[in-house]
Amino acid sequence: MKIEGEALLLRIHIGEADRYEGKPLYKKIVQILRENHIAGATVLRGILGYGKSTVVHSASILDLSEDLPIIVEVIDSQEKIENIIPIIEKYVKNGLITMEKVKVIKYTAEGE
Repeated sequence: MKIEGEALLLRIHIGEADRYEGKPLYKKIVQILRENHIAGATVLRGILGYGKSTVVHSASILDLSEDLPIIVEVIDSQEKIENIIPIIEKYVKNGLITMEKVKVIKYTAEGE
């Protein structure tokens, strides 16, 4: 798979406690992305954050949260990102989805 130049960055902000059929929602999202041949995805776990509810979630040992912020980042072509958004939206009941233009400088893997 080759990506060069203009692309889109999709960010999906959810909570660690968000579930789909009893499993973490971020795992379901990554599975959907992979099944739809999206170039790649990265799941990031936040150490502190709050969303629309204004409840602060923290990874502090004194204030251990079971619902830390999770961000799934995806970069691919505009066409592929725009096609995947309606599918992802069905699963995100609480969260934020953003999209922005990015310029891909290098996307490689050894052995290709």
